[in-house]
Amino acid sequence: MAVGEMGYNALIITYVALLAGIANVSLLLGLLYAYWKTYKELKSGFTIGLLYFASFLLLQNILSTIFLAISLVIPLEFSGSELSRPRLPLLFINLIQLVALSILFRITRK
Repeated sequence: MAVGEMGYNALIITYVALLAGIANVSLLLGLLYAYWKTYKELKSGFTIGLLYFASFLLLQNILSTIFLAISLVIPLEFSGSELSRPRLPLLFINLIQLVALSILFRITRK
């Protein structure tokens, strides 16, 4: 997408949010792998809960990351500000999740 169509700041925000979303998906895949290995060993209900939690969070992150990627390729032509410009809120959500998932991933690996 051309810089003029979106604006330089919006383009940077979108790319940073997209990168944070990709990092979140990667961390969640790592967590799911670790939880699955633990579940195979322990057969714990708590671990099943972690698997469900991480699965739904993974789904949410995949969908938001796809939405951000599509917004870079296909310009959104909606008049409502929430539909056409959700980049900043998605950036903050992805960055907060990145910090939280990094902590959870580090604790899980120990």
